[in-house]
Amino acid sequence: MTITKLEQGKDLSLSSREIAELMGKSHRNVTRDIEKMLSALGRGVLNFEHTYVNQQNGQKYREYRLPKNLTLTLIAGYRADLRLRIIERWDELEQQQGTHRIPTTLPEALRLAAEQAERMAVLEPKAAALDAISEAPGDLGVRDAGRELGIGQNRLAQLMMEMRWACREGNKGRLKPAHYGLSTGYVRMVARFYTDLRTGEDRMADVLVLTRKGLARMAEKISAEGALA
Repeated sequence: MTITKLEQGKDLSLSSREIAELMGKSHRNVTRDIEKMLSALGRGVLNFEHTYVNQQNGQKYREYRLPKNLTLTLIAGYRADLRLRIIERWDELEQQQGTHRIPTTLPEALRLAAEQAERMAVLEPKAAALDAISEAPGDLGVRDAGRELGIGQNRLAQLMMEMRWACREGNKGRLKPAHYGLSTGYVRMVARFYTDLRTGEDRMADVLVLTRKGLARMAEKISAEGALA
């Protein structure tokens, strides 16, 4: 595995090669995802671009090195088990960085132990936060859900508002989850990449989706009311 090396005085970062290995993806696909993300966030790719030397042929190749916040943003759309690999790797790197500080007094040793305990304590909440903004298998946007349910997206949107699953931002704004829809787990918001048709740029936006639980409940309602004629 390509292991990130810790350098004294350097900020921690994770290389696109190591991300690819942890994710089980090709490096080319990971660099493409990174470039899309940086473009959507308005970050210059050159700020994160580096080179490495291939040990087999001695040639230099491009890679990206990302800080923690951008690494976690990148993997938001990946499977939960793959995201956890990255989160655990970051925790390992941070612990290794902590080991460079050799405590010389009891208070310093206690502080170091407390810091390491805090890092472990935030690992699970971070994974939960990523789950909250990432699409899960079975999630469908309103258009696809309307097609699957056989009633169309406009009728589905109307039903979701009548059932207090969703509401609109303003009179004709986009749909967003209502409190009842969120609390029951019928709908939620996820982060999605999309291509701006006017500019051709890749962007990221929050999108309302129906969960598999919500689709099942809506299908029951449609069946009970005779296709909602």
